[in-house]
Amino acid sequence: MTDQPSPDDLVPVSVRLGDVVAPENPEDWTRPLTWAAAAGMLGAPLVALAWFWLAAPDGTKAPAIGTWLVAMALAVGACLSGATQQGGLRAFSGTLAAALFAALATVAVGLMSAGERQVGVASPTLGHAVAASVAGLAGALPAGLLALRLAGWRSRRMRILAPAAVGAGVAVVVVPLLFVA
Repeated sequence: MTDQPSPDDLVPVSVRLGDVVAPENPEDWTRPLTWAAAAGMLGAPLVALAWFWLAAPDGTKAPAIGTWLVAMALAVGACLSGATQQGGLRAFSGTLAAALFAALATVAVGLMSAGERQVGVASPTLGHAVAASVAGLAGALPAGLLALRLAGWRSRRMRILAPAAVGAGVAVVVVPLLFVA
């Protein structure tokens, strides 16, 4: 037995895990793509927080303008985060992971904004947050598939805009379908 490290021990953990861990070096947070990915994941929850703070919805019978805005912010933000990744599978998984994180954070914002507890019916903020999250996730799936196909393109602008347009379009179509009684 030797005390020599194995070849895997010489490779940083972040590389072995496929760059899925938080940056180990604080200087990594000064890079623009790190901030773009973070902004993409936090866009929808921040839009929801602003909406619920300024003019919270009073019912869940029909979608409000904020429902569409949050759903589109979720899909577009996921595309922004996914476009920071290199390679098709990473762009696809980055888009979906960002959408899932944003959806969870958006529902949490809706829950925290709910005010008093209601029995038998969900709070309007929670109802709209869930609907916007589902619609945004529905838009992120085809956007992620398009991001997979466009990952080899040199233009980062096209790798963001084309999937974002598809994702936002699908989210806009899905929102009213969630409120059909």
